[in-house]
Amino acid sequence: MGASIAEGGFDDDEEFAEAHEINVTPFIDVMLVLLIIFMVAAPLSTVDLPIDLPTSTATPQKKPDKPVYVSIKPDLTLAVGEKPIKRADLIATLDAEAESNPERLVFVRADRVVAYGDLMDVLELLRRGHYKMKLVALEGVPDDAAQPQTPEAAKP
Repeated sequence: MGASIAEGGFDDDEEFAEAHEINVTPFIDVMLVLLIIFMVAAPLSTVDLPIDLPTSTATPQKKPDKPVYVSIKPDLTLAVGEKPIKRADLIATLDAEAESNPERLVFVRADRVVAYGDLMDVLELLRRGHYKMKLVALEGVPDDAAQPQTPEAAKP
């Protein structure tokens, strides 16, 4: 514990008052020593054991391609990736890109102001084109919309 001289006179009767501040210098010293220990020990922790792993005759799988994103902008225009397209050309554009993607998986993202019905129209177009869809880029729900309102709460 630290001590400091009490304010006031220096009488022989007065005892030293306790300091209520935490001395962080020893804490910082310990943290720096631990940091150095871990910096030195981390490269040594890798295991270099000679192991003869079994081989496989299976063909290595191809790395997944970059996903295809269909975006619905606030003005209800569509974009595949970064390229804006017309709604009528959505399936044709995706079919041209789907030759390299046999799963026909499409990630759909929509702006916050896009109405639910407009989003469902685009999902219906994708369903007719036999595409699998995943909705992405969802953000947190605003606080006032997170709580469902009951009929009693809606009445004044």
